[in-house]
Amino acid sequence: MFPIKAIHTPTVKASVLLTTLIVVMISVSIVKFDSVPHVPILFSILLLFGYGLWKKLTYKELEKGLVDGASAGMSAVFLFFFIGVLVSSWMMSGTIPTIIYAGLQLITPAFFYAIVFIVTAIIGLAVGSSLTTVATIGVAFISMVHILDLSLPLAAGAIVSGAFFGDKMSPLSDTTNLASSIVGVDLFEHIRNMGWTTIPAFLLSLILFGALSPSVTTSDIATVETFTTALLGTNLIHWYTLVPVAILIILTFVKVPAILTLAVSAVSAIMIAYIHTFYSISDVLKILFSGYTGSTGVEAVDALLSRGDGMEGMMFTISLVLLALSMGGMLFTLGIVQCLLTKIESLLRKVSSVILTSALTAIGINILIGEQYLSILLTGQAFQSSYEKVGLANKNLSRVMEDAGTVINPLVPWSVAGIFITTVLDVPTIAYLPFAFFCLLSPILTVLFGYLGKTLTRI
Repeated sequence: MFPIKAIHTPTVKASVLLTTLIVVMISVSIVKFDSVPHVPILFSILLLFGYGLWKKLTYKELEKGLVDGASAGMSAVFLFFFIGVLVSSWMMSGTIPTIIYAGLQLITPAFFYAIVFIVTAIIGLAVGSSLTTVATIGVAFISMVHILDLSLPLAAGAIVSGAFFGDKMSPLSDTTNLASSIVGVDLFEHIRNMGWTTIPAFLLSLILFGALSPSVTTSDIATVETFTTALLGTNLIHWYTLVPVAILIILTFVKVPAILTLAVSAVSAIMIAYIHTFYSISDVLKILFSGYTGSTGVEAVDALLSRGDGMEGMMFTISLVLLALSMGGMLFTLGIVQCLLTKIESLLRKVSSVILTSALTAIGINILIGEQYLSILLTGQAFQSSYEKVGLANKNLSRVMEDAGTVINPLVPWSVAGIFITTVLDVPTIAYLPFAFFCLLSPILTVLFGYLGKTLTRI
């Protein structure tokens, strides 16, 4: 919750009306007009400014709420910059390509869906982007499904489940960093705490995909061989390129702050890159800022290696974070969030009720707006004080934000992820939804553990 005091006490009717207008404005802009969320959020800020001025509040008071809201995300901004640098350095050193190559070696015709789930999870962890994983390796798997004459919805469900497991648990993921930053939880503490719900969901999903995998005898896995051959041709696949991963893991376990951990791992990756490739200083600086570009000659592999990350690639997320937090600051300054929360305060006196309500809020924002960033941001802003009142540490909230926010987005047909996945895999969202086991199990387990009082950290 922002440390922002309300300077106005709105009526419940006004709070509901303004909230509804904002949700409708953002939803229609994203769903109907294919807008990025930034523009409707900016218009929402103008709407709140107009309401505040109408209520005789000064411009300076409203501006202060706007700036205070944005300032709450500055730690996340710096973290995102280092994430961009880390991804670029891991690409140029061969760390991420080596992890992808190792994952592809696991592919066999037997237990196909389970293997697809595992490999996409590994690559999702390495890349830190669910949509990149789906658009590259996911497309390759769908091609194999056509060759092997298997179920497209089941395969798509396995791809989506694995990709979003990786996205959720990767320290490179923007949603993972966002969820931890928005409530002030250390990145790696957040990831460790998510393991309590994520690992059971992963194992249950793996069992289901294994049980549903058919007995396939064909050995036609030419698509995978194309990927592995192209990766080997990059001269980036070496065992020692995994050293930055080991450094990241070691520093994480000894609880070195996230930014320092990412910085040390990135520096080690840059040094390792010079063992097998020569980069001029200008090349290194360009890659760290603009991202790495693959040049294997195989379009799908180049798409996988060409990450538009770097510091520049983080600007989309950073600008969205700052705008959404600014809007949140305005909502708190005008007392709108406090008014709505007070109205449902009687429902939030138990731990189980707080967890259920926050999970439903994250799911609801995904369904109404179709944006996982806003789902994480708004849920984190709205429920932090409620978690404190029932004695729960913030990392419980950050876990719920991911369990019911991040992984739900691909299940909504009009969401950003849902539309993207349906387009690139050519499988309707409604078709793969029943088979995206990991995405379905995550919110169920987080609510169940809340009611059982298990795996929760008290203040």
